Amino acid sequence: MARSKDFDENEVLCKAMQLFWQKGYNATSMQDLVDTLGISRSSLYDTYTDKHTLFLKTLESYQLSGAAKIQNIITSGKSARETIRNLLELATNDLTDESQQRGCFMVNAEIEVASTDKEVNEVICRNDQQMEEAIYQVIKTGQENGEVSSKHDAISLSRFVLNALKGMRVTAKSTTNKDFFDNIINLTIAALD
Repeated sequence: MARSKDFDENEVLCKAMQLFWQKGYNATSMQDLVDTLGISRSSLYDTYTDKHTLFLKTLESYQLSGAAKIQNIITSGKSARETIRNLLELATNDLTDESQQRGCFMVNAEIEVASTDKEVNEVICRNDQQMEEAIYQVIKTGQENGEVSSKHDAISLSRFVLNALKGMRVTAKSTTNKDFFDNIINLTIAALD
């Protein structure tokens, strides 16, 4: 008979994510995880197998949380321009409110690990595809109702917006100046004309 866990897996994932986010994947040791998570090394291995599996689970948890927020914005019934602005502001508001300037957890993982780790790369690519598809649907609808210019095709515009979004997430590691990000958001929205 399997023993019940003496800890809350969601709480452990949240703590692990915060640690990976703060230190990065490579700089986080198993001892760091044991100390921060407050569980034994054997429980950590029994539940997550290894540091890499735990890292993937934290990325997937972060992605699911972000996808839910994005879905709420997209289904809010606002105009395409307002929806795109709200998506861009969602990404920057969380990042500019931080005192630690950690940037985006997903983008940090992409920069640090994705080029050498196929599984992390797959999570990142899946996240990017979902974001691009969500933005594409908003832009396509905006083009169909005349709110967004059809001068550029919807896929090109969605990739442009996604690139601006990811660029802001990287830049949030070096500045939290809200005006800086507002300028980028305003120009990105202007590109929809």
